[in-house]
Amino acid sequence: MDRRPTVTVHFDGVEHEAFVGESVLECARRLGIPIPSLCFLEGISVWGGCRVCVVEVAEDHRLRPACATTCVADMEIKTETPRLRAYRKSVLELLFAEGNHVCAVCVSNGACELQDMAVQTGMDHVRYDPQSPKRQIDASHPKYVFDPNRCILCTRCVRVCDEIEGAHVWDISYRGESAHLITEMNKPWGESMSCTWCGKCVAVCPTGALSYQGRAVGEMEHDPAMIKRLALARNRHEWLYPEEAK
Repeated sequence: MDRRPTVTVHFDGVEHEAFVGESVLECARRLGIPIPSLCFLEGISVWGGCRVCVVEVAEDHRLRPACATTCVADMEIKTETPRLRAYRKSVLELLFAEGNHVCAVCVSNGACELQDMAVQTGMDHVRYDPQSPKRQIDASHPKYVFDPNRCILCTRCVRVCDEIEGAHVWDISYRGESAHLITEMNKPWGESMSCTWCGKCVAVCPTGALSYQGRAVGEMEHDPAMIKRLALARNRHEWLYPEEAK
């Protein structure tokens, strides 16, 4: 039994208990309350950049990112309102317009979190003009491929490579519409001396931006839950000190 102190919060008018220090998103997931997200991943630090997980909090006119908002006593949270649905749909439309997300020719078709979220929100068209970027695909790595046209800058790969693998191969370069993902100070991925070929970045990518060499349309599989398992195992010293994990 978890003996951490709790506070009372309300999700969509229903009273629940949240652990002190727990984020709104963590609490909602523990309780089985659906809040969509893209950049959040259990086991690594919070980025709060995609803004898909926003919620409404009573007496606050702003939309708050659930992943970066801590539960406090008597907090009243709304997770599903017309305003939230419209906002999330707009964010997804912008992501589709900014990159090349033609699902029918994507290696992750059918296993893409962006695609799944568009279906869940009822996004059947994009109101914004497509940017149609022509970014060069990096297939220089013997095992993996990076397609920047499908990248949504969620930074999952950046954080998992830095915090879990300890290699820090990935980073974000420039800002605004010029922002893009780079490997090892803008070298081709295949020339990276720090890449360990672990594949964690590929496993956590929510789209078809990172994939394995030789995979055809619809063949890509992701395993973001692996990072939570690795993080928990490390916290428990399951490999170095197995006797302490008991």
